[in-house]
Amino acid sequence: MDLGIADRVALVAASSRGLGRAVATELGNEGARLVICARDQSALQTTQQAIEGETGAEVVAVPADLSEDGASDHVVQAGIDAFGQIDILVTNAGGPPAGLFEQHDLDAWDAAIRLNLRSAIALTQGVLPGMKERHWGRILNITSIAVKQPVDNLILSNSVRAAVTGFARTLANEVAAFGVTVNNLMPGYTRTQRVEELAERSAEQQGKTPDEIIGTWESQIPMGRLGSPEEFAAVAAFLVSDRASYVTGTSTQVDGGWIRSLL
Repeated sequence: MDLGIADRVALVAASSRGLGRAVATELGNEGARLVICARDQSALQTTQQAIEGETGAEVVAVPADLSEDGASDHVVQAGIDAFGQIDILVTNAGGPPAGLFEQHDLDAWDAAIRLNLRSAIALTQGVLPGMKERHWGRILNITSIAVKQPVDNLILSNSVRAAVTGFARTLANEVAAFGVTVNNLMPGYTRTQRVEELAERSAEQQGKTPDEIIGTWESQIPMGRLGSPEEFAAVAAFLVSDRASYVTGTSTQVDGGWIRSLL
């Protein structure tokens, strides 16, 4: 299937590893030109070279900490300077720390909001005017299955990612008439460094091994295994494609059936 995004410009946040890197690679394979960003400049450059080598895509790498003031504007402007516009935005950020409510002070809440909610809003503010002017745009927020079914010990993520969902669902109605779609994609337990880190922390707390923790998670998934970043990226590529022009305001789960609700 031709997704119709060859030569479109896609900005993928937090894309030096994990889901962000997988999505950027998939879009590169579809012929998109890429703007990638992450805090670790060395890892970002390694990712840039890998994606360019694998896909042949044009890739601009912009080191940035999106939780800092002005960082989102800097990344967006770098993409516009390089390619003239941003057609596709994939917001993404590392998850906030695990822990129970009483383990997090207000500074931790503020940090989670800046990292996961404010960064998505700031990036959207940067790209939306151009999308509306051109009457074509795709905004996709990577959230979490925790939005529909809260995950134990992740109160920061459960709360802040739900706020991103409310923001996106409201924005989708506001910009639909301009040919701009806004959707959310909810990863389940996917074999990334973030999930491995959560398994290690849970193992320490419960006196188990990380493999035992992952085994417990897999037993809760009807498919019986963790997902791969590539499986997640394939769904992301469709949602930001020309083919998905009538899909907006949705939250789609890629979780092997972990969420048990009807809707």
